[in-house]
Amino acid sequence: QVQVVESGGGLVQPGGSLRLSCVVSGSIFSRYTMAWYRQAPGKQREFVARITSAESTNYATSVKGRFTISRDNAKNTVYLQMNSLKPEDTAVYYCSAHYFQDYWGKGTLVTVSS
Repeated sequence: QVQVVESGGGLVQPGGSLRLSCVVSGSIFSRYTMAWYRQAPGKQREFVARITSAESTNYATSVKGRFTISRDNAKNTVYLQMNSLKPEDTAVYYCSAHYFQDYWGKGTLVTVSS
């Protein structure tokens, strides 16, 4: 069974930075397309960023230029570097791994507040 575990969430002031990490179990991490999604209170889950096995990336318009997704295949880990955080970035952030099927983590809470 593939396990997806996020970490790195927390409370940060507006304008601050956080780095989220997501570790995936198993031996085929390099084949996964990895993505981050988020769900704010009372809203639907939305796409944030994606990185393919070839390390092609794409981002939601709302985070482009502020967030960076990257991966370390040797560590089975994908990262989301979040800079210039805004209160509207407050959400539970979920990591997903896709290779013929989707695997999801349980999420990590990011709160942006002064």
